[in-house]
Amino acid sequence: MNIQLALDRLNWKDCFSLVEQTSPHIDWIEIGTGVIKEYGMQMVREMKAAYPDKTLVADMKTCDAAASETKQALNAGADITTVMAFSADTAIRAALEEASAADRKVMVDLLGVTDLGRLSQLDTLGVDLISLHIGKDMQRDGGVSGDDFAFIEDYPHWNAAVAGGINADTIPSLTPYEPETLIVGGAVTKADDPEAAAQHIRKLVK
Repeated sequence: MNIQLALDRLNWKDCFSLVEQTSPHIDWIEIGTGVIKEYGMQMVREMKAAYPDKTLVADMKTCDAAASETKQALNAGADITTVMAFSADTAIRAALEEASAADRKVMVDLLGVTDLGRLSQLDTLGVDLISLHIGKDMQRDGGVSGDDFAFIEDYPHWNAAVAGGINADTIPSLTPYEPETLIVGGAVTKADDPEAAAQHIRKLVK
């Protein structure tokens, strides 16, 4: 099970400092949407150069101009880029094709999707990596939980990442569902001791 550290709502210096502190305990590094909007592809380039052995996720949240945005992220060094599940089929297909040509991956973000029919459509398009995501604003009503896995239970062949308020207290309720990746943000990035927080989460996942 991978631990993905989400870097969002952070400045440049803090992003690199946090990864330096936590890198022994994480597998994937996510350059969050807000950070990408602030610093662009240069952040992706420099993070990949600094940590070439880590899987780097560019959380582009692409919903249009998918071929261009996907190529942009992958050319900057991202191993995975994100596309929104509510995007047009043509956009998702274009992103998948660009990623496949570069031997990289697209993570399709299910944020806001509640229609089971859409999952079937995504499967037909060839989607195999998804994010079961409870967004920041939605977390006022609670973060991701084991109950949310029922939404994707008909697609056990998908690799699932889960995100949304995940912390040391909630991880034991998520691990039985065996997601491929746990996306952790504030539980590490806002901790008094980020390294200790990441190390503790790693132990819980093991």
